[in-house]
Amino acid sequence: MANTTARIKVKGKHFEIIVDLDEALKFKKGESDWLEVGGDRIFTDVKKGDAASEKDLKECFGTTDATEVGKKIVKDGEVLTTQAHRDAEQEKKFKQVVDFISRNATNPQTGNPHTPERIERALEEAHVNVKSSAIENQIPEILEQISKIIPIKIETKKVKITVPAIHTGKVYNIISQYKEEENWMNDGSLEVIVNVPSGMIMDFYDKLNSATHGSALTEEIKQ
Repeated sequence: MANTTARIKVKGKHFEIIVDLDEALKFKKGESDWLEVGGDRIFTDVKKGDAASEKDLKECFGTTDATEVGKKIVKDGEVLTTQAHRDAEQEKKFKQVVDFISRNATNPQTGNPHTPERIERALEEAHVNVKSSAIENQIPEILEQISKIIPIKIETKKVKITVPAIHTGKVYNIISQYKEEENWMNDGSLEVIVNVPSGMIMDFYDKLNSATHGSALTEEIKQ
């Protein structure tokens, strides 16, 4: 475990803490509720060892409790990462992209899947920059780039979804990136046809059901 600095600026004042890098990133992503602030101290400058005053903490965070202040700093501020960590995360994301494409894509000329090795070479030859954002948001752009190197097509499932009016606002961001057609009904409900990569369909259904409490109606359309 490696320690790092998390920092934030509130009301023109700087605040910094020492935290475990992995622990802080998990907390920031909402993957953990646990966070330990190194030494239970809040600094204005970690390197100089300058501690923040209780007056400033109270004014800016409403509390002097180091853990509560630390959580706000990590959640709303910046967690400094090392180059080694960024490189490891980049490699991990690259492998996730290769795995997803190799499991879901085929060569439309032969109907056969591409091997992970061939996908890797195509990504490298096309100079694809895999971003840190969610894979599903990057796939269309990545496919467009590597299709110049190899013939490739993602297998998809087309689904008709009917969303009750009360839940349309919650699900629109979930369905918008896959949407092909939409039809708003007189009662405020939404009928939409989406085309989702086969490898993401179960995750898509999970998000849809969670947002609508299972009230959305789905019907797979045979292609």
